[in-house]
Amino acid sequence: MFGDLFEEDSSSVSDNQYGKGKKLKTTTLEPPAPREFTNLSGIRNQGGTCYLNSLLQTLHFTPEFREALFSLGPEELGSLEDKDKPDAKVRLIPLQLQRLFAQLLLLDQEAASTADLTDSFGWTSNEEMRQHDVQELNRILFSALESSLVGTSGHDLINRLYHGTIVNKIVCKECKNTSEQQEDFLDLTAAVRNVSGLEDALWNMYVEEEVFDYDNLYYCETCGKLVKAAKSAKLRKLPPFLTVSLLRFNFDFVKRERYKETSCYTFPLRMNLKPFCEQSEMDDLDCMYDLFSVIIHKGGCYGGHYHVYIKDIDHLGNWQFQDEKSESNVNLKDLKNEEETDDPLVILKAILLQEENNLIPVDQLGQKLLERIGVSWNKKYRKHHGPLRKFLQLHSQTFLLSWDKGTVSLVQSPAQRSGPEGQGDSQRGLQALTSPSAAPLQDSASCPHWFDINDSKVQPIKEKDIERQFQGKESAYMLFYRKCQLQRPLEAQANPRYRVPCHLLNEMDAANIELQMKRAECDSESSNVELRLHLGPHYRFSNGALHPQGSQSVWDLTFDIRKTLGDLRQSIFQLLEFWEGDMVLSVAKLVPAGLHIYQTLDGDELTLSELELADGEDIFVWNGVEVGGAQIQTGPECEPLLVNIFHMKTSSEGETCEQLADSPHVFPSNAEVATVLAALAIPAGVIFINSAEPTGAEHWTAVPKEDTRKTFRELGLRNGSSVLVQDSSDEESLLPKQGKWTSGTNEIDWLQVKNLCPLESEQKQVRVSATINTVVFDIRTKAIKELKLMEELVEKSCLRPIDRHGKLLCPVPDTYTLKEAELKLGSSLGLCLGKAPTPSQLFLFFAVGSDVQPGTEMEIVVEETVSVSDCLKLMLDKSGLSGETWHLRKMDWCYEAGEPLCEEGATLKELLVSSGDTLLLMEGKLPPLGFLKVPVWWYQAQEPSRHWKSHQDPTSCALSPAGDWGAACMQGAPGDTPAEASLLYLGDIEISEDATLADLKCQAMTLPPLSERAVPSPAFLRAWTVESKRPGRLLRTNRQQLRDCKLGRSAEVCLEALPAEEHLGPQDVLLRTRLRIPAVRAYAPAEDLVWDVARGWTASSLRQKVASFYSLPVEKIEIAKYFPEKFEWLPISSWNQQVTKRKKKKKQDSLQGAPYYLRDGDIIGVKNLLADADPDFSTAMDDTGKEKQKQLALGKKTSREALRVQSSDAFSAPGLSPPRGPEAALSIHVRSFR
Repeated sequence: MFGDLFEEDSSSVSDNQYGKGKKLKTTTLEPPAPREFTNLSGIRNQGGTCYLNSLLQTLHFTPEFREALFSLGPEELGSLEDKDKPDAKVRLIPLQLQRLFAQLLLLDQEAASTADLTDSFGWTSNEEMRQHDVQELNRILFSALESSLVGTSGHDLINRLYHGTIVNKIVCKECKNTSEQQEDFLDLTAAVRNVSGLEDALWNMYVEEEVFDYDNLYYCETCGKLVKAAKSAKLRKLPPFLTVSLLRFNFDFVKRERYKETSCYTFPLRMNLKPFCEQSEMDDLDCMYDLFSVIIHKGGCYGGHYHVYIKDIDHLGNWQFQDEKSESNVNLKDLKNEEETDDPLVILKAILLQEENNLIPVDQLGQKLLERIGVSWNKKYRKHHGPLRKFLQLHSQTFLLSWDKGTVSLVQSPAQRSGPEGQGDSQRGLQALTSPSAAPLQDSASCPHWFDINDSKVQPIKEKDIERQFQGKESAYMLFYRKCQLQRPLEAQANPRYRVPCHLLNEMDAANIELQMKRAECDSESSNVELRLHLGPHYRFSNGALHPQGSQSVWDLTFDIRKTLGDLRQSIFQLLEFWEGDMVLSVAKLVPAGLHIYQTLDGDELTLSELELADGEDIFVWNGVEVGGAQIQTGPECEPLLVNIFHMKTSSEGETCEQLADSPHVFPSNAEVATVLAALAIPAGVIFINSAEPTGAEHWTAVPKEDTRKTFRELGLRNGSSVLVQDSSDEESLLPKQGKWTSGTNEIDWLQVKNLCPLESEQKQVRVSATINTVVFDIRTKAIKELKLMEELVEKSCLRPIDRHGKLLCPVPDTYTLKEAELKLGSSLGLCLGKAPTPSQLFLFFAVGSDVQPGTEMEIVVEETVSVSDCLKLMLDKSGLSGETWHLRKMDWCYEAGEPLCEEGATLKELLVSSGDTLLLMEGKLPPLGFLKVPVWWYQAQEPSRHWKSHQDPTSCALSPAGDWGAACMQGAPGDTPAEASLLYLGDIEISEDATLADLKCQAMTLPPLSERAVPSPAFLRAWTVESKRPGRLLRTNRQQLRDCKLGRSAEVCLEALPAEEHLGPQDVLLRTRLRIPAVRAYAPAEDLVWDVARGWTASSLRQKVASFYSLPVEKIEIAKYFPEKFEWLPISSWNQQVTKRKKKKKQDSLQGAPYYLRDGDIIGVKNLLADADPDFSTAMDDTGKEKQKQLALGKKTSREALRVQSSDAFSAPGLSPPRGPEAALSIHVRSFR
């Protein structure tokens, strides 16, 4: 939400001297930008109103809601013109909503404003900057609308569209009497925690029954006593539009903080609610709903951002995506020769021919070019053809750019053009908004398309993109469904003017005309630039630069940048009647030495905009050869530098004095530094360069004799630099006589280059002077020269950064500057053999196995378009390995093996592999698509006397043949603490995702370590997933498919032997119970306890089950859950869950929730109060573990205290405040209309 906090969202001539008479241009306020290619309007963010924008767009794209609001006229709602009259009844909220919806439909602007609407809410600027919950806003806005529409024909608008009912029933098990209670709803809330999806949540709410029995009986009025009963809920009345709010935000009572559920939560595009309805005889069509809007929240529970995915029911937008299976008219792979594929004109034309209406945004054109040829425009064509937009403008006979240069299309013949010649895109878009019979932008018979509306931005998306919002920090938060029976009339298709009231149509048409006029006026004003014309005949060349002579040397000219260079030249010819001969126009620049010519303008057919002439540009008008008889050098390489030169004064007799003289001199940037001696008529001497620091201290550095052949620019000299020259005949140095001068410099303006080539050199490393704009190629050539290596290395060497550990990083491309390569001055580079990768190549590190030691990685250069399988072969060849049982994994940020590169046919570029990444060669072939490769482990409880290597390397831990099933099946051993789990590797199995859990167990039984053991059947094996190197989730149903078990590609399974068959039901929970041994603070071996939770996850039910299991009275036992990560036991008591018999509305606490979070495999300690009266459950090992944690926490607390002091100091500064303030309630103020 805070991401958009500061967003939203003819010629005249005058003359002067050196351009001092330049006019100041007043900039007018630009009108809002027109709609983009989607033809849909967004909503500007006022600072924190993204939640409001998402809900308003959903209501706007609910045509029935929008049209019902439009049906209310001024006679019922009043008029906005009368809102300030004290006696007028003006219903501001519905009126402003009408106006906003009309703007979203008809006004040609990129984004509408909600300022008038929020003003009608009674919100202040603080309210508009504060974040709120969109689910809360939905209820409050509907309530405000109902209050605003009281007494009008739309008083039941909300109830008519969104109202539904739920019936709650309680059936007595004895007399069968049914008690009913009906509830109204405008939206349904669905649980997210511990639920796989929306349909599962609805099943739990409206199909599953809650049973009242045992200590939670129901009082039946008919029977007059407490009885067993069953409670259920059903949907009685379904609304036309169903709103579902997902409960993604919860509170952790242990950590005492809120958190967001980011787990996977699926929801269907089409949903049948018949199983959840009371009337089972209803027709399926009456219960079918289609998803049409998904409001998405990105962020955490204390802040974030909302945007919305919306289905365009009425086909109002222009959806640009093509069907993936459609065949293109032009296939780049069918081009006959390489010359054609290298021609950008042919490639761009081929891409546009594949687009609908041959139209595409320029940004998407660049992206599609990258996808086609694997290289971006800037890397392949910019050097020779310039920027992409400039190239499109130069080829206006082929391409047609929109007025704002946002979209491009192919030029059609006059017969094919739909409008009059010269009609602009904005005019055609305006016709589409204002014409009642506007042609549809797409086939109205086709399925509605989806758009992502993110405040001001509207982008088309594909239906499959919705699946990305099932989970993660950016996930679905509200779902909106509409009945499939709701059909839209044909006249509403692609017609934004449908059912819009006449007064709003007239208002929007007038606003569009006004916008068009303002844009034309603004375009005209913004197209004028001020140019300063420097006339060559009024200039002279002296002291290395151009200088004016006379008062008529500089003229100011206001010119339209949309006109061509030829038009500019013709205008200047008309102004300068005295001009004779050729006229050359060049870009010049004023420097301290005078005026210097940088670039000659060529191409009379190019516009000034294409030539990238800026406002206030200096243009030198001359014949292109000489000025005042002097030949002129042009270009940035010979820019004149004004340098201050210090040298010893000479007397009239020619003898040197002990006094310094200071004289300015001008030298070309590409001149050698040694020319300073010639300028002073000194045959030989020593040159010192000065670099002044901000403190005012001066530091001088002597220039080595061999460096005097370098140019001023190479040595980093700039305008105003100082140079000290000492005659070699002087016996003493000048520097000691000047106390304020010292040699050396503190400013880092060098890079250190080490010779890592096998060739011998006189020096191991050299320092090369550089700036952040120095090109890497220049640094490399200088280093080779100063190291006195062979010149052939220039063609077969590269520079590689060296990190602080001494590791060589990815080579730096020669064409990069230090700034582009992100290299800091003063860093170290290695000069190595081998060429640096080209822009289309990747430099990769790779290693064998996951145990990678620093510096042992191998290196390889591959094309970014190479497939994963080909890359694997290249790496295997380079590492000397063979075989087909290898695959690649990308090393993650933790320097561990990450996800495998599964798609062998995909390119490295498609998988987002970039230069410098490390790939790992892992043994084992990846399974084909639809199959899983599952590592299988053996799980057995660890005895205190044995020390297994938990979760070892697969090659070193197999099940011992000497072991027997008696030991393997042992559930625990006496000890101080609960037994730790041992995971022993058995092997990998490859199995289809459609196979069942029983199939997985059968296949695991064929593994060599288990094949020698007589396991009667898969029912004698218990399966768990492996999480954090210990058993995690219990896989309980043998007939369940692995796909439904949600086993990912990196899932691992451990098996546990059972002494007898086990068939766990969906309501059975497996717990490890351990009976406490009195007086010794220890526990007996663990035993499995299967607890049926069909009667509820209550503490009393668990206590009864445990007491029955150990044959003890229920009142004589105490139970507690063990948390091994905290070394703590949490007693489970039923007394805090007792409910008064009459107060049956109170729901019992569940052990599934806080603070117990009970699940399969948890350890439950049992204490027999007949023999053990000690209230403590802990053991001596728990005390030791807590002490270690305490010491660790103490160290963390010390560091946190230091950070807290720093942060408190920071926030005590003026103008700063803590990051999160108190929350405020959301409200909308409505006048009374009753």
